[in-house]
Amino acid sequence: MSIDSIIGKTMAAVTQRGADCIEFEATTGERWSMFHSQDCSESVSIEDIVGDLGDLVGSPIVMAEEATSNADPKADEYDDSHTWTFYKLATAKGYVTIRWYGSSNGYYSEGVDFTQTWPVAP
Repeated sequence: MSIDSIIGKTMAAVTQRGADCIEFEATTGERWSMFHSQDCSESVSIEDIVGDLGDLVGSPIVMAEEATSNADPKADEYDDSHTWTFYKLATAKGYVTIRWYGSSNGYYSEGVDFTQTWPVAP
């Protein structure tokens, strides 16, 4: 599922759960999770959040974009492979950028998953 599927939705809550999950709940009851399905030799976590997640609550989402980069700098010089993933979200109240960092030995996913958790489409 693409992050732009939440454009036009009004969030009732946006909650960070540790360093590897952000949950979105719309006023309609719909829910989504942004996370990484951990496999073996990789690590993916939230590196930084610029802005206030509270700005995403109570006003419709007008922008929701994902961008990735493999450009340096690496977070750790020993990472064989790495991916930066940026989520840019906005409402009339403000902008938020969520920056994720994924690293691996090059054989595993370093991406971030964005899935609807409720209701799940048939």
